[in-house]
Amino acid sequence: MSFIARALTGLIASALACSAWAWGDAPLKIIVPAPAGGTMDIVARVVGQQLSADIGQPVVVENKPGAGGSIGIQTMLRAPADGNTLVMAASNVLAEIPLVMKVPFDPFKDVIPVASVARSGVVLVTAADFPAKDFKGLVAQLQARKGKSSFASYSPGTVSHYAGLILSDQAGLDMQHVGYAGSPPALTNLLGGQVDIMFDGMLTSVPLIKSGKLRPYAFSGKTRSSYLPDVPTTTELGYPQLQFMGWVGLIGSSRLPADVLAKIHAAIDKSARTPAVQQRLAEVGLEPEVNVDTPALMTETKEMAQRNAAIVKKYDIKLN
Repeated sequence: MSFIARALTGLIASALACSAWAWGDAPLKIIVPAPAGGTMDIVARVVGQQLSADIGQPVVVENKPGAGGSIGIQTMLRAPADGNTLVMAASNVLAEIPLVMKVPFDPFKDVIPVASVARSGVVLVTAADFPAKDFKGLVAQLQARKGKSSFASYSPGTVSHYAGLILSDQAGLDMQHVGYAGSPPALTNLLGGQVDIMFDGMLTSVPLIKSGKLRPYAFSGKTRSSYLPDVPTTTELGYPQLQFMGWVGLIGSSRLPADVLAKIHAAIDKSARTPAVQQRLAEVGLEPEVNVDTPALMTETKEMAQRNAAIVKKYDIKLN
């Protein structure tokens, strides 16, 4: 083979390799480390549909729930670090779960936040027939029943759990924690009166609030939710320690080459800023917010983890 032929062969091979990193003919797989129908799943499908149109390739959403998100992340880490396999996750997969559960990966060495597309807080809710009409009245009623009330969480060791513990402690309520495997069973028992209150995710609570089945008292964001503008923030109510906001977005292998990461950033930035995507995310109670600054997201997530670690230590949170 001549020198020119060998050179051309090398260039073609290089181009094909770059094409694979740029998605090429292979579908882009977005793994959701949770069951269908939840926040991460809905965001993955909304963003994935637009991303598919933008890059001209199929985007396959695959649910891999279990082990606090570890199964999904491990699936991604076993795949080639070529940008064709990513995970749509919430920041709690990195900043909460590893604090209370042994996971087979290092959340700050093996994986990186690639891009966030939305933010989500939790909202304090009760069944609509709970007697208290506002937050002050709710606290007063729970104080009158000190030691006899309970709060649900959508999973032990998460912000839903932290917030209930902090409110119980700071307001002197002595509530019992009841942990569930997800929001649906927790909300079912909340509506049935088996538990009194819950800090729940916006996506699952907002439809029930709008239908009149749940009553909201407080939102955990820095500012009021655009979707629940009449609901005060926990900071407004005198409980700034209950301010919790996390990001929802894509994470990938820390082995992703810089040029691949840059290409993913550009594609996600374009797709997630599309008005239709932003509107759909807002409709399910999320705050659309695109951030493709991986180092900044990593710093923020580490700070979340440090704060959460202090909460876990203070309240001796352990999974049974």
